[in-house]
Amino acid sequence: MTAVAQPANRAGIEQTDFGTFPDGRVAQLFTLRNTAGMTVQITNYGGYIVSWTAPDRDARQENITLGLPSFADYLKGTPSLGPIIGRFGNRICGGTFTLDGQVYTVAKNAGVNHIHGGRVGFDKKLWTATTKSGPEPSLALQYTSPDGEEGYPGTLAVTVTYTVQKDNALRIDYQATTNKPTVLNLTNHAYFNLSGMKRDVLNQELLIKADQVLLTDKTQIPTGELKPVAGTVFDFTKATSIGLRINDTTDTQLRYGKGYDHCWVFTDSSRTLKLGATLYEPVSGRLMTMYTTEPAVQIYTANHLNGSLKGKEGVAYQRRWGVCLETQHFPDAPNHPNFPTTTLRPGETYRSTTVYKFSVR
Repeated sequence: MTAVAQPANRAGIEQTDFGTFPDGRVAQLFTLRNTAGMTVQITNYGGYIVSWTAPDRDARQENITLGLPSFADYLKGTPSLGPIIGRFGNRICGGTFTLDGQVYTVAKNAGVNHIHGGRVGFDKKLWTATTKSGPEPSLALQYTSPDGEEGYPGTLAVTVTYTVQKDNALRIDYQATTNKPTVLNLTNHAYFNLSGMKRDVLNQELLIKADQVLLTDKTQIPTGELKPVAGTVFDFTKATSIGLRINDTTDTQLRYGKGYDHCWVFTDSSRTLKLGATLYEPVSGRLMTMYTTEPAVQIYTANHLNGSLKGKEGVAYQRRWGVCLETQHFPDAPNHPNFPTTTLRPGETYRSTTVYKFSVR
């Protein structure tokens, strides 16, 4: 399908072919645009955010998320550059959990542990797309995960809706139901770089509305202990440059993660849409404000990128070229009864919302 070009000031959604699978299926690329000129490109392969533009203080629109040039690049596998993560975002210890007295085994795809839904998670599925045009265009992606997929119980019907709002925000709504008790922890794994891919994120300033962080063991599984951030390398209660303390090798937790790869617990634990974090890039003036209904956020500072991947701009993605703000429940929650539950039962509806809003200062 060939897209029809639209004026930059016209809101709407365009659809084009993105690429073809070896079995002949075709993935689509959707471009959502508001009247201010913000554009977000999303594919129904894995729900990847392929690109996302936001204005700097001089009104220049530039891409602010890490993405790859072609569908073929995504098929090769990526370090989760912007997809839907599920069924379970983050880690599950030993690839096992017990639910209602029954032990379930899922893939050990992160050393001895499970991460991000397994070897063929939601990021590797072709989702069914439904579009809605208008001043706030939206893309709804639907996938039904069969009972037993990647070891998880229950047939799970999932819908993830991306909406580009008039106020230069991207809203992501997650909804799911199941026919058997299961566990669920959905998120998006976008890597942000508000410089427009000009430099790493170490000088970008992060604020997190959280006064505790989850401690982990050396395999980055939570120990169950919540540590106050005050006076530590994890204190972002005031806007602080990401690079200020990231290389403090005296901190055991930073050594475990090779930088920040930890779960901050919001001070406000309500399931209402609340301020969770801000990210500011001083040179461009871009400010991203994140709101969420989730109780926590995993901050990951691209500690394992090594320059082997290049984006659309031809820029090599080096270590710490992006930062992820993955809103979610706690890692390994099924194995910690004291953590907020991630159990979803028949008759219940899983709902979660996160909003990333852009402005300048």
